[in-house]
Amino acid sequence: MTVFSAASPRSPRTHTRAHVVPIVLSGAAAACAVALVAYLLWPTWGTRGANAPDKLPVSVGGTLFNLPTSAIRMKIQRHTGPQERIDLDFLYPSLEPPGAPKHVTADTVEATVQSIDRIFLSIAAHHDALAPEQRTATIYPRYLDQAATQPEEGLTMRMFRAETPYGSEDLYSAASPPLSARCTRDAATPGMCLSERRVGGADLTFRFPRSWLSQWRDVAEAMEKLTAQLRGPRS
Repeated sequence: MTVFSAASPRSPRTHTRAHVVPIVLSGAAAACAVALVAYLLWPTWGTRGANAPDKLPVSVGGTLFNLPTSAIRMKIQRHTGPQERIDLDFLYPSLEPPGAPKHVTADTVEATVQSIDRIFLSIAAHHDALAPEQRTATIYPRYLDQAATQPEEGLTMRMFRAETPYGSEDLYSAASPPLSARCTRDAATPGMCLSERRVGGADLTFRFPRSWLSQWRDVAEAMEKLTAQLRGPRS
């Protein structure tokens, strides 16, 4: 007598469904994982750059500087990494980065014009050019008048001779705090001063109004403070 089993064989459709269900569940789990990673890594800044970093690490001449983003004068220079030159300005005496420029119209331009209230700073790779200190010690003396005056206590001023390349400028120097500045004379526009120093592979050039030299110690200390603040970590 032949005995038949009560259990019928599984149909092909049931067998296929048993394999498809785990695959679907695995795919769903993978999709959820991808969505989570994308959410965590998706950029959060807006179209106006509201979350832009306060400071940017910038290398000039192989020397690292940490620069306040809002102090960088040109938008094209507002990026990290190596740069040949970068231009900044800082309010004086607070040394804070300036705020957004105010909109000026034809009706308000006269009321908007004010005296300069900031220090301008350029940082550029020097490529082994003559150091500012060497220029002051060896080049400038060839063109200076022998007579010297002391417009402020501790500050010495010597004029460049008229027939020299610096004929419309004067050289100011002081020992403590140290200061060396080449300044144009007041004319149709107020005189401006230029003070340079070398930091690693970069030369820092500060520009400020000549009239500030009446408080020259404050100006010298401000430049020293900015130099220290902008330096990146030293190796």
